[in-house]
Amino acid sequence: MTAKTFGRDPHPPSRRRPDGLSKRELIDRIIRVDHAGEFGAQRIYEGQLAVLGRKPCGKTIRHMKQQEERHLAAFETLMVERRARPTLLHPLWNVAGFALGAGTALLGERAAMACTIAVEEVIDDHYRRQHEALGDDEAALKETIETFRAEEAEHADIGRAHGGEDTVGYPVMRAAIAAGSRLAIWLSERI
Repeated sequence: MTAKTFGRDPHPPSRRRPDGLSKRELIDRIIRVDHAGEFGAQRIYEGQLAVLGRKPCGKTIRHMKQQEERHLAAFETLMVERRARPTLLHPLWNVAGFALGAGTALLGERAAMACTIAVEEVIDDHYRRQHEALGDDEAALKETIETFRAEEAEHADIGRAHGGEDTVGYPVMRAAIAAGSRLAIWLSERI
């Protein structure tokens, strides 16, 4: 640092966004949280498949898992390209995602699909807000997010078509899983 810049904010207020983040901080946060979310989603489907993989719904769950794997691969590439750091909570999401998937699947196919609906509705809103926050100079990232958002919405529709909303205690289950998903997003953006 030169004497001229010593002690100064490297991102002066004029270059910061209304949310207080510089563009670089925003991109780092988006890639980190989306990578964590896609990893968690993959683990949820792995947990569901561990319980329901031989049932007729196994094929549908595998389809959703394959899309999540593609999403995860894209964010892994972006992490390297954009030099974004992963969340330190990765080991927690590894266990929590599988436990959520297996736990809801143990309650039955409809409960597993209720889990899918709850998670994917939160992710749909999350991706929508990210898309809106990015500028036109991030067209490729915006397109990626919008493509993945459409696939996540498809997963929620699949969950509805498979009776997820008919699960006993659905409103409570949905609210709890949605709250947990929002907390995971908030933590992964920051840690």
